[in-house]
Amino acid sequence: MLAGRKVDSIGLGCMNLSWAYGEPPAREDGIRLLNEALDLGYDHLDTANIYGFGSNEELLREAVMRRRSEFLLASKTGIIVDGPRRGIDCSPAAIARSLEESLARLGADHIDLFYLHRFDPNVPIADSVGAMARSIEAGKIGAYGVSEWSSAHIREAHAVHPMAAVQTEFSLWTRNVELGVLDTTRELGIALVAFSPLARGALGGELKDPKALGEKDLRCSMPRFSPEHWPRNRALIDRFDALAAGAGLAPAQLALAWLLARGEHVHAIPGTTKRSHLSENFAARALTVAPAVLAEAGTILSQDTVSGHRYAEAMRATIDTEDYS
Repeated sequence: MLAGRKVDSIGLGCMNLSWAYGEPPAREDGIRLLNEALDLGYDHLDTANIYGFGSNEELLREAVMRRRSEFLLASKTGIIVDGPRRGIDCSPAAIARSLEESLARLGADHIDLFYLHRFDPNVPIADSVGAMARSIEAGKIGAYGVSEWSSAHIREAHAVHPMAAVQTEFSLWTRNVELGVLDTTRELGIALVAFSPLARGALGGELKDPKALGEKDLRCSMPRFSPEHWPRNRALIDRFDALAAGAGLAPAQLALAWLLARGEHVHAIPGTTKRSHLSENFAARALTVAPAVLAEAGTILSQDTVSGHRYAEAMRATIDTEDYS
């Protein structure tokens, strides 16, 4: 269940159709892929106001809002991007304004699940959550969630108004949620939605050399893809890929199967620009993988074996989730 609706455990993260990982696909290709996703059975689409500076929400409006009843729609607020500057504003006024702007871009009068994209230390949690609760009462959103929040702050927010979902990075090589958030969400009955479940493409079976990434690719600023750390990580991925092949699985399928085995409340929203990956990822939700294979995958790739932090220092300062030292 997610935001009161029964959905598949694999949803679609829409960010890279507009932003972040190099040049996005042509608009007509993005429209085609979104419709192909719904045709395959995807029923959870995740976007945000900052993806492509609003263009991702506009893409969904053009592509699939005529099929609105077929999917749960999730978007986010709270991150402010002004050229090279990036900040966080989860004040009630900012939330209300951002929600109206997202609804306009989406061509919708209701968003099923609306996240606070980051924790704002300058605004009392009760104020931010109060604004979300008023939006629920007004019928503009169905439920609220938070993204990259710590266990303590999740509990505080949930006490103000019940929370539907926590979205955070979670994959074989990013295990921060195991420091508290995974157990907290399970205890409180909150869905955990994992973004970047394929380690930002590293576990997709195709990325061999980050030097091939374009200069606009967000991964170029991430330590794990740097010349300092990638060789060690690539060696781990080679072992993982061999394990997947031996089990008759695509690497992405093994990575997703491992993730979904972490709990019945866990969802994953891998993104892709390729139809072949779209169907491959979706099929992972129904696979039966031997526990020994899942355990070996978790041994090969873990917080203890990966080289480098998931974010550069400047970005780490904006993350509230519990972190490894």
